[in-house]
Amino acid sequence: MVIVKKGYQSSLDLLETEIAIKYIKDNFEKEFAEKMNLIRVSAPLFVKSNSNLNDHLSGNERVILFDIPSIKEDAEIVQSLAKWKRVSLESHKIKPNHGLYTDMNAIRRDEELDNLHSIYVDQWDWEMVIEKKDRTVEKLKEVVNNIYQVLLSVEEKISKKYSYIERNLPNEIFFISTEELKNLYPNLSSKERENAICKEKKAVFIYQIGWPLSNGLAHDGRAADYDDWNLNGDILLWYDVLDLALEISSMGIRVDENSLVEQLKFKNQLNKLDSMYCQKIINNEVPLSIGGGLGQSRICMFFLKKMHIGEVQASLWSDDDLKILKDMGINIL
Repeated sequence: MVIVKKGYQSSLDLLETEIAIKYIKDNFEKEFAEKMNLIRVSAPLFVKSNSNLNDHLSGNERVILFDIPSIKEDAEIVQSLAKWKRVSLESHKIKPNHGLYTDMNAIRRDEELDNLHSIYVDQWDWEMVIEKKDRTVEKLKEVVNNIYQVLLSVEEKISKKYSYIERNLPNEIFFISTEELKNLYPNLSSKERENAICKEKKAVFIYQIGWPLSNGLAHDGRAADYDDWNLNGDILLWYDVLDLALEISSMGIRVDENSLVEQLKFKNQLNKLDSMYCQKIINNEVPLSIGGGLGQSRICMFFLKKMHIGEVQASLWSDDDLKILKDMGINIL
């Protein structure tokens, strides 16, 4: 359900917004690639259904499936490129501490549409080769800090270009594990904990998502076959426009042969070990890596202080939501 605060008014009209979106994307992409030693590559919109290269996210989302008569195969629109990227690191012969990124577009039809969620997904998907010794929380934090430095740089540029935008990000991002966060707010739900810590710290990386905590509940669900649940996390920024924690990235160090089996066993999905992708990991045929996705529309929304994600991306919304937004003078792309 769409939420609109009284008194909200975008400082940019439709055309000005489109220009600002391009400015943010151009600057972020350039600085991000340079900071992380990434090259841009082409990526698929869909993969073969039997390839096991699609990301099944938490496991509850339905993929969009279609047949291709010419090749007599079924295909799926990607939900993210977490697996595809890791295989691509090998085919592109990427060296340690270098990587690749791409523009990822997807359709997630089961999303509950609101101010932040759309059925259309646009993000920078990235992946970087690391060595065995770098499969640590310290390496994870180092990479998060590099990404955060890019966010700070882009915020400075956008605030200079548009006078209504103030710099609100703190100089450093705050790190906290899911267990520490649970202990800090034992009586709150996972989402309430995220909002509470992010409201206080403004920029937070919550790490170790997937395994049950000491209360028996996982902070959130994660697929068992790409992120190592001990070495992953989310980047959250406090968003005053909507008074909530805005997740702009889910990322992590990827599974090795040991954590892959351990996590698949926990989820009763050991049958996945027979897939081409899992066999490549088991047999050390793909590099060890770290990677994730950065939401393009959410980053633009954050920097431009927009109330609704439809102000920075073209998607579909219900007639009721469109009427509410129109009545409030909010321009949807």
